[in-house]
Amino acid sequence: MTVYGSFPASRPRRLRVNPAMRRMVAETRLHPADLILPAFVREGVAEPVPISAMPGVVQHSLDSLRRAAAEAVAAGVSGIMLYGVPEDAKKDAVGTAGTDPDGILQAGIRAVREEVGDELIVMSDLCLDEYTDHGHCGVLDQQGRVDNDATLERYAEMAQVQADAGAHMVGASGMMDGQIGVTREALDAIGREDVSILAYTAKYSSAFYGPFREAVGSSLKGDRKTYQQDPANAREAMRELALDLEEGADMVMVKPALPYLDILARIADEANVPVAAYQISGEFAMIEAAAEKGWIDRDAAIMETLTGIKRAGAGTILTYWATEVAQKLGR
Repeated sequence: MTVYGSFPASRPRRLRVNPAMRRMVAETRLHPADLILPAFVREGVAEPVPISAMPGVVQHSLDSLRRAAAEAVAAGVSGIMLYGVPEDAKKDAVGTAGTDPDGILQAGIRAVREEVGDELIVMSDLCLDEYTDHGHCGVLDQQGRVDNDATLERYAEMAQVQADAGAHMVGASGMMDGQIGVTREALDAIGREDVSILAYTAKYSSAFYGPFREAVGSSLKGDRKTYQQDPANAREAMRELALDLEEGADMVMVKPALPYLDILARIADEANVPVAAYQISGEFAMIEAAAEKGWIDRDAAIMETLTGIKRAGAGTILTYWATEVAQKLGR
């Protein structure tokens, strides 16, 4: 009773009185197994190369990639998503290095499998952008436009080469119409029904990809707005979801994560397969930069954002902090 009258018996603050109480009633819990580590492997380097826009993240050598994979396993991380960074001289109009059995991504896949076997799900980026001299995710036609169906032929070959190298899962990230169905047919054609497909179902054309372009040595000219989703659209993501599920996607993903939590929640409500989200390079860089300035608490911000992504519906989260966070969470 106060001088202003009585209040209802229900007082939510009772369940916030101390850390033990808050921990007991927490509705969302992060676990190391929720996390996937994105990693870059660069051709022709003997030591890791720091990425200036992503403090603490590097372009790995094959040896340092092996160490990173082993560290992730020890921390309880579930998987690693690999991106290849070829030498500039090997880039061409159709991304030949991406389908070379001895290309840097395939070498990275083999190195990780040799190091950790099946203890870590090895995922591979199924896209051409790292390997093309124009930096687009597909083959260009005579007018300089990305040719959807010609690109699908390249993706099919990439999927087979990555599977042969040892990938457990391919990450279909190019946002070409029909990419999941073509990839599934290509894998099945070589008897690799066991290799699964992560569909980048809602991959938006985002301003937050900037640091990633440095990480993969992008040669992009122009933008990707004709194939990545428009940030203004939500129903479009649900259409993409229906198509990816019909074509045989084993998992679906929203990328970026934080600006699209509404999309993530809608997809999580509708999907009948596991749902992932990618906390991308720009999201990572903003927190690291603000923390370096002393403007935010770095560790608290990391955990808050990851908790928010999981609360919105992600069962799996790709984050550059995967190993660090897993080590803090414990098994």
